[in-house]
Amino acid sequence: MMQVFRSIAGKVAAVVFAVLMIVFLLTSVDWRQVTGGSRTSVGTIDGVTIQLRAYQSMVQSQIENQQRQTGRSLSAEEVEEVRNAVWDELVQQQALEREYRERHLNVTSEEIAAAIQESPPPEVMSAPTFQTDGKFDESKYQRWLRSAEAAQVIPMLEAQYRDQLRRSKLFRVVTADVYVSDPGLWQSWKDAHDKVTIDLVTIQPRSAVPDSAVHLTEQEIRQYYDSNTDQFKRPETAYLSYVELLRSPDQSDTASARDHALQLRKEILDGSPFEEVAKRESADTASGAKGGDLGEFGKGVMDPAFERAAFSLPIGTVSEPVLSAFGYHLIKVESRSGGKVKARHILIPIEIVGAHRDQLDARADSLEALGADKVDPTALDTAARVLGIGVGQALPLQKGGRVQVGLQVLPDAGVWAFQAKPGETGRIVEVSYAYFLFRLDSLEPEGVRPFEKIKQSVAIAATNDRKTRLASGIADSLAKRLAEGSTLDQAATALGLPHQQLGPFTRINPAIPSPRVVGAAFGVDQGKTSGAINAEEGIYFLKVVKREPADSAEFIKGIDDFRARQVRLATQDRVRNYLAALKTSAKVTDRRAEIYKTEAQSSSQGNKRS
Repeated sequence: MMQVFRSIAGKVAAVVFAVLMIVFLLTSVDWRQVTGGSRTSVGTIDGVTIQLRAYQSMVQSQIENQQRQTGRSLSAEEVEEVRNAVWDELVQQQALEREYRERHLNVTSEEIAAAIQESPPPEVMSAPTFQTDGKFDESKYQRWLRSAEAAQVIPMLEAQYRDQLRRSKLFRVVTADVYVSDPGLWQSWKDAHDKVTIDLVTIQPRSAVPDSAVHLTEQEIRQYYDSNTDQFKRPETAYLSYVELLRSPDQSDTASARDHALQLRKEILDGSPFEEVAKRESADTASGAKGGDLGEFGKGVMDPAFERAAFSLPIGTVSEPVLSAFGYHLIKVESRSGGKVKARHILIPIEIVGAHRDQLDARADSLEALGADKVDPTALDTAARVLGIGVGQALPLQKGGRVQVGLQVLPDAGVWAFQAKPGETGRIVEVSYAYFLFRLDSLEPEGVRPFEKIKQSVAIAATNDRKTRLASGIADSLAKRLAEGSTLDQAATALGLPHQQLGPFTRINPAIPSPRVVGAAFGVDQGKTSGAINAEEGIYFLKVVKREPADSAEFIKGIDDFRARQVRLATQDRVRNYLAALKTSAKVTDRRAEIYKTEAQSSSQGNKRS
């Protein structure tokens, strides 16, 4: 039984640690008196100092928890997400603490004891120790509460339950007036059950108006820019240079993989079971766990080279090494009938090994020594020249995004770029096929970019705006044809416009994302055609082909359950909006950007002090 409670205690302790750490963080001790004035906080929330050491402890605890769950180290982006999540939780918790004080919400020890007795933790309820016939047995739980083992766990539960009870009390106050009237319920029911089928004609300005119909002068493009500056705002943007040190296999690696495949083939021919060798050696872990078994497959499923061998190899024999896009295969066909093959295989990938690996490792070490974590902007160029590799330009990187080189999205550097200063180089970024080293060339602040730098983008936007206005003329032509007696499909065909039937669909699960079109679909009478519906993405005309109203008898039959669901949803919305408003109202000073330095900055500061 103690093993169960150690597990429970460990899970509870993580939650309690976070709660207690938040309490410690939200104390306004003046640590400058203790440390002699050095930076020991990451900021303030509603005037309360957030201690750096405690904040870092919370972040590290969350990182270690995620790494245990995923079985791998976190990327820089993931670490940044953890830091932000911890900070957001601190802001929310402090805002809640303010509400508890202002509303005089407290929790007594008697309330905590009652909650522990009446609401066991989920870990307890699912533990086999408390099960009888596969169900939670409350009598076992109550006996445990009086035991010595419980005395070791309950103190850790108290902090968790106190926080939960205070939140519950606050949320009950905030949602006490949530109510859904009968007319409101009926409208919600109709939204979910009214159905409509429509004919829809779409006028997409970008496709309906040809490029040849739009001619803009540079002055007109500039006027569009001056009149629509908000459209060209963008986040802080980083411009990066990089060098790429490829780590692709060469002929020696290919030969090494083939030699290894031949050695395994000889081992099998000498008597070792194919299945055992596959389990031990195959890089295809899914089939390897089953002794290399691929099951039965037909043509057009496997790599072409693999397939040719599988359909020609004598049954029961072990193939010579077969080269595919995945590496070398040893194949053993067990049966072939009806155009299908049943086979096993062992995959030996082509990997960088031996002298070639040593050579690449040495070049990577040189790249790191010459260029990584430097404040000197020439370090990247020096490393590129020494190693004989070119310097490239990454795509512009907006804050919060990931670095992109060509079609490849790379980890870690996206966070570093907005901590670095222009001219700095970062750490080596290692991916499966290459090593990358980035230099921050410049940072462009958030805002509107100068016209000359984005003239082409402005020209495209101005052209699309002109097309939107010209599309109104096409809509007028369609409306005129409808007024003269043409049907919607006749008018659309005459003008070469897309025409389709959609539905049946409901308001809450529409066939088209435009709210204006959906509103018109449920507002126009059956058999009638709408006028022009102007939406952000285009101009629409629709005809209501069929309307299927919601069943009022079915609504009355299930009104109690439906009311409970709608009240629950309305309550959840109220709580979400309330918490969002609380966080927004908090007065926050976030100094984390001043604290988290790049390696280059830290080394440079250390050198200056020494």
